[in-house]
Amino acid sequence: MQTSKYLLASHRDVQWGLTVTTIGYEEIGPSDEYPTRGHADGYYFDLSKGRVLSEYQLLYITEGEGEFQSDSIERTTIKAGDFFLLFPGEWHTYHPKGRHGWKSYWIGFKGQNMDSRVRAGFLTPAKPIYHVGYSAEVISLYKQAYAAAQEEAAYAQQLMAGLVNHLIGMMYSLERNRELKDRNQTHVELVNRARLRIRESLETPLTIQQVAQELGVSYSNFRKLFKEHTGLSPAIYQQELRLQRAKELLSTTDLSIKEIAYRLDFESPDYFSAKFKLKTGRKPSEFR
Repeated sequence: MQTSKYLLASHRDVQWGLTVTTIGYEEIGPSDEYPTRGHADGYYFDLSKGRVLSEYQLLYITEGEGEFQSDSIERTTIKAGDFFLLFPGEWHTYHPKGRHGWKSYWIGFKGQNMDSRVRAGFLTPAKPIYHVGYSAEVISLYKQAYAAAQEEAAYAQQLMAGLVNHLIGMMYSLERNRELKDRNQTHVELVNRARLRIRESLETPLTIQQVAQELGVSYSNFRKLFKEHTGLSPAIYQQELRLQRAKELLSTTDLSIKEIAYRLDFESPDYFSAKFKLKTGRKPSEFR
């Protein structure tokens, strides 16, 4: 069984940065023909020959398993709970296998938003498979995108683009967090405790060295673990939160800029103003 929809995008839609080309769902039994018929030109492929697309496609397997192969990776097994991402210009082939077949969702898209992520190295043909496990939220996002495609209301492309970005963000985040937890759950808990301690102490003279000491780890090791898990050094994390808190105080209180600077443990009002302008593009007085 297959349900699918192919979509068009206007020049204005393309300027949004991401447009959806196709979306669908399929259930393949152990004896069913694969690939299924009824695909638009350029999408159907012979398993032995594979194909090359001019777009990205993100597929999610909810049941069963299969095999995937591309220019960048050798034949490998894909299972229920796996995403696999197809890249434009990259040869690939895939199919269900085993006595259960598979059930899967897919969505195709293109645009400069995705191209930028690939250029930045967040996504690469060398790593097309993401092991995230079963997720009802992921399935819900695919269903929302399919419903939007079926309705084709005004600005449906922008709605579907948002859902694609949500799916990609979940795929990337879920697997990264799973990898970190598998590596060492103790480290994950340590970083989470540190983040909470920093958040709760924005208006105190708490230092990062003190946080490391309280957690019983060396400063250098703590800094390395923290940055690995959050992408930020603990000092930058603390400063960014203090600047966020400064925005709140500037907007909701009559405290002077000097009082806010010292309340949030900046070295001086001038240092606070310089950091605030660097972050927001405005001086604290202009922001207020």
